Amino acid sequence: MKAEQAKKLADEALDNLTTAVAAGKSESLTAYLAAMGKFHDYSFGNVMLIVSQRPDASHVAGFNGWRKLNRFVKKGEKGIVIIAPMLIKPKEESSSESSDRSFLRFKAVYVFDVSQTDGEPLPEFARVGGNPNGHTDRLKSLVSTRGIVLEYSTELGSALGCSKKGTILLKPGLSPAEEFSVLTHELAHEMLHTKDDRRELSKVVKETEAEAVAFVVCQAIGLDSGTAAADYIQLYNGDKETLASSLDRIQKTSSEIIEAIMEHESSVAN
Repeated sequence: MKAEQAKKLADEALDNLTTAVAAGKSESLTAYLAAMGKFHDYSFGNVMLIVSQRPDASHVAGFNGWRKLNRFVKKGEKGIVIIAPMLIKPKEESSSESSDRSFLRFKAVYVFDVSQTDGEPLPEFARVGGNPNGHTDRLKSLVSTRGIVLEYSTELGSALGCSKKGTILLKPGLSPAEEFSVLTHELAHEMLHTKDDRRELSKVVKETEAEAVAFVVCQAIGLDSGTAAADYIQLYNGDKETLASSLDRIQKTSSEIIEAIMEHESSVAN
C-alpha cells in the first residue's frame, strides 16, 4: 500500500472518531461507569495485598458490596484479605473532653474478585469485533522489526496490555480482534511515548493518541470498533480538542503502521 493511500484511510477514520467522541458518552459507557463507580478505591497497600493473593483480580468488592450489584459470592470461595481502618471511641470517662476522643485501629476484612461471584453480569466495556485475517501476524512482524519484545502475561490485572519501553505485554486469551487492537494500541505507545521529550505528556494525551491509532488501523483492516475507541478516550477524559491537538502525530503513526502491515496486499494486487 502506498503512503498516500494509507494517509487517506487514516484521515477518513480520524474524522469518524472525532465525530463519535464529540457525540458524548455512549449508553454502554454510561452503564459501565455507573457500575464501576460502586467499587471502592483501595489504597496502594491494599492493592498490593490483593495482587499478591490473586494476581488475576480485576473487580473486587466485599460480600455486601457484591449484593448491591446483584451478585453473590460463590459457596466455598476463599476471601482476599485486606486491611480496613476503623475508628474506636473509648468508654465514657469523667471528663467530657476525653469522651470525645477516638482512636484509629485497623482490622483484617475479606473481599472477593468478580470471578468468585455469580449473578447479574456487570456492564461490559465496548469491544472490537471482526476477523483480522492474518494482519495480526504482520503486525507482530512489525513489532519485531522495531526491536520490541512481545510477551504474554497473566499478571496484568484488569489491563489487556502494557507498554514498557521496548517490551509489550498482552493478556493471553484475547479474541483475535481484541489482540490486534490492543497490540496496535501498545505499539502506538512504543512509537509515540518512549522518547524523553514525550514522556512528560499527560495520561489523557497518551491514551487518546494510542487508542486513536488503534482505531484508525482497525478501521483500515475492516474490524468493527463500534464505540470502543470513543468510549476508551472519554474514559480517560479525552475529547475532540485532545484529538485535534494530536491529529498530526496520530495520522503519521497510523499511516506508518497501515502501510507496513498492508504492504503484502498491495504486492498481491499488483
